[in-house]
Amino acid sequence: MREFSAAFQTELMELLKWRRDVRHFKTDPIPLDLLQKCLNAFQTSPSVGLSEPWRIVRITSPERRAQALDNFTIANADALRGYSDERAKTYASLKLSGMRDAPEQLAIFCDESTLKGAGLGAQSMPEMRRYSVVAAIMNFWLVTRANGLGLGWVSILDPEQLRRDLDVSNDWALVAYLCVGWPEHETLTPELETVGWETRAPEITLIEK
Repeated sequence: MREFSAAFQTELMELLKWRRDVRHFKTDPIPLDLLQKCLNAFQTSPSVGLSEPWRIVRITSPERRAQALDNFTIANADALRGYSDERAKTYASLKLSGMRDAPEQLAIFCDESTLKGAGLGAQSMPEMRRYSVVAAIMNFWLVTRANGLGLGWVSILDPEQLRRDLDVSNDWALVAYLCVGWPEHETLTPELETVGWETRAPEITLIEK
C-alpha cells in the first residue's frame, strides 16, 4: 500500500485549509497549459459506475459572459429581497461573485442521460451522478490552489436560464459556475466569517445510532 510521509500529510491539511472561495481576482490571464493541468484533476475523481458525467463549458464569449453576469445580478437581487434589517444590509455589502474580473469562467454540468457506466449505482440514487461531479470539482479546486490559483463557486444563478444561454443539452443539469484566476489576496479565514455572516463549527459532531 502506498504510504505518505508525515510531512506530506501536514502539507495536505494546509492545502485543505488554504482552499478558500475566492471572489477577488486579478485579471491576468491563466496560461492554457496550466488550466489544462488543473482540469486534468477531473480525471482522477471517483464517479458512480465510472460514468464520468461531468461536462465542462469554458465561457470565453463576451456576450455569453455578459448573459451569465446578468443572470447573477437578477438572482442576487431576488435573494436580497429575502432578507431584512441588518441581514439585508450585510448581504448587500457582500461580494458574492468574481465574474467581472476572473480570467477563466467554467460552467460545470452533469449529463443526466449519459450511457457511460450503464447506470451502475445510479438506478436507485440518480443524484449520485451529480455528487460525482461535485467530487470532481473539489479535486479541481484543490489542484488550482496547489498551483497558486483561486477558485470561486457562484451559486446565485438561474440554472435553467444559464443552460439556455449556453445552448447546451436539456439533459445537462448545472452543478457549478466557477470563476478561476489569480487571487488578489490570500487568507485562511472565509470572507463570510470575516464580515460576521456566519461562524464555522469548532469541531465535527458525530451522530451515533
